Amino acid sequence: MKYISTRGGGEPQSFEEVLLAGMAPDGGLYVPESWPSINVASLKEKSYCEVAFEVMYPFVEGSIPAKDFKNLIEQTYAGGAFRHKDVVPLHYLEGYGEGNIYIMELFHGPTIAFKDIALQLLGRLFDYVLKHNKKHITIVGATSGDTGSAAIEGCKACEQAEIFILHPKGRVSDVQRKQMTTVKAPNVHNIALEGSFDDCQNLVKAMFADKPFRELVNLSAVNSINWARIMAQIVYYFTSAMDLGAPEKEISFVVPTGNFGNVFAAYCAQKMGLPITVLGIANNKNDILTRFFESGVMKIDASYKTLSPSMDIQISSNFERYLFDLFGRDAERLDAIMRDFKESGEFVVEEALLQKARKQFSASRTDDETTLAMIKDVYEATGYTLDPHTAVGMECTKTIAEQLGSDNPVVLLATAHPAKFPDAVKDAIHESPALPDHLADLFEREEVLSELPNDLQSVMNFVKTQINAVD
Repeated sequence: MKYISTRGGGEPQSFEEVLLAGMAPDGGLYVPESWPSINVASLKEKSYCEVAFEVMYPFVEGSIPAKDFKNLIEQTYAGGAFRHKDVVPLHYLEGYGEGNIYIMELFHGPTIAFKDIALQLLGRLFDYVLKHNKKHITIVGATSGDTGSAAIEGCKACEQAEIFILHPKGRVSDVQRKQMTTVKAPNVHNIALEGSFDDCQNLVKAMFADKPFRELVNLSAVNSINWARIMAQIVYYFTSAMDLGAPEKEISFVVPTGNFGNVFAAYCAQKMGLPITVLGIANNKNDILTRFFESGVMKIDASYKTLSPSMDIQISSNFERYLFDLFGRDAERLDAIMRDFKESGEFVVEEALLQKARKQFSASRTDDETTLAMIKDVYEATGYTLDPHTAVGMECTKTIAEQLGSDNPVVLLATAHPAKFPDAVKDAIHESPALPDHLADLFEREEVLSELPNDLQSVMNFVKTQINAVD
């Protein structure tokens, strides 16, 4: 498998090269040259690890031997990092809505959020490739809450990497912050930035765009701009669909999302042969994706602080990967549009493309008041507790479930454990969810972080200083 940039620059790259680079030098994102086809029926009765190998190996073939890749998968998903034997179990909401709603629990990893599924594998992939090539990298990432802690957990034992995570100061939950800042590893560096998540992400992109800096520190990415993360997320769409009767039965999914990476993985699964009826996109008040599917206009608005902070995003980086396909893989056109978007904060697609996009996705928005109402409604009806991000997707899920009827399963992705957002949950149901045992003493742990201004040079200087100190 070879990979190309959405902006059309450079030669096709191997998986190994794409893994370490993260973002393409021309500012684009890497995508596979073609979509592999999966025999969905052949996955029946297979374990999570077995499905993961069948789904992901076509993407790494030619870079990692099959035996080694199987070992990496086993270490990741059967090595004790995940607290449930199924890794990503389904929970049926019996008696709720139309009786066809399932919750895909993505929070059984070490940081109790969906980012663990990919980042536990990503850390092992980095370690494997770097040791084989005797290389050292600097990982820089931005987080709106969950990516940072999952990336740190995935990479803290990677001897060949220094990791720097930027989060917006005061705009992540206390649990999210503490999960990042209490990890005591010499290669881990936390930065609290004065600004929003989009400011953090823009600085990361700017560092990648600065060729001298990128080459000086050997920069790499753990954000969902790194293809390996998307690749790992494709797997759980297959496993959950198989559990519910695929390929004989089509499944629908609703994904709470801000950055579009998680729902793009579902789109990839569909391109690979998974039968999907509806792909629902659920936004909070930061609804740039929903506004696009309503109007065909992608326009940056103010960034709002909500009860679902991991989705407080106005620049959905992974949407570029989808646009590349929507435009018929016309890299020149996409490059021009993305350059205009960077300058003006807006672009428009023609009606024909908008109609095509609407056939592939259904988008919705949910405000904080409705989010709390959804947590309360589900809890009172079933005893099951949603985190606020998952609750953002519930209204959309109920609508789709009603439209499709009781014989058509609709799966809502539970992207985080409710204990990551205890204040919002308590406001809704007047009870605080308990942290899992492995995090019970989280608030007693000492924090280590650096506060920096929203200034590119300041952050780059900090990175260089820390790396020099290691050297």
